[in-house]
Amino acid sequence: MSFEDYEYCWDNFVDHRGMRFQSRNLLRDNDLLATELENILRTTMNPLQKEIFFYQFGNQPRAPKPYHRRTTYLCYQLKPHEGPIIARVCLQNKKKRHAEIRFIDNIKALRLDTSQRFEITCYVTWSPCPTCAKELVAFVRDHRHISLRLFASRLYFHWLRENKKGLKRLHASRIPVAVMSSLEFEDCWKEFVDNQGKPFQPWNKLEQYSESITRRLRKILEPQNDLENEFRNLQLQ
Repeated sequence: MSFEDYEYCWDNFVDHRGMRFQSRNLLRDNDLLATELENILRTTMNPLQKEIFFYQFGNQPRAPKPYHRRTTYLCYQLKPHEGPIIARVCLQNKKKRHAEIRFIDNIKALRLDTSQRFEITCYVTWSPCPTCAKELVAFVRDHRHISLRLFASRLYFHWLRENKKGLKRLHASRIPVAVMSSLEFEDCWKEFVDNQGKPFQPWNKLEQYSESITRRLRKILEPQNDLENEFRNLQLQ
């Protein structure tokens, strides 16, 4: 909390009987506490187990055996525009709250200094659903000091119209969306997985699958697709 935060709390939540807020020694250790919090955020994270990473982040068209539902995991790292990474966190869908919404809640709770620029890189197992895409767009719109990049392992029901609209909404905003390649998978492995010091070992056809998904995403985001669809609709009427 800054001096302004303490003063606001005093003015709005304390029965101060007209007395003005006096900081005295309250903020003496504020910088020390801020540094300690930064160190905690930089180092505290429950790393993914290797088995979870390979199963959930795998970009194969079909999940490998044993068959289980592949859910949404979101791993993000936060850093100032010019500075070291200050937070690494992994989230997943929980109690009907998608990982993207939990991510937004986490960042909002940090109350990042609006006078500084921040960059966030997200690795997600599935591209966002339409609702989450809309929320991410609103989040970036309301937090102009934050730049957000999304790398998705797979596209979520990419053939559905609403999901395509969600991807286009992200693309039209300040949120670059790309498909994870071996470089992103390797970085995710190094930064978010309990890898026990072992190097990343790509699975069979990783790059082939990544290129195929990239072509699919590129086709969805092409502007002429909208014109072609409208033309087809006119022909059908």
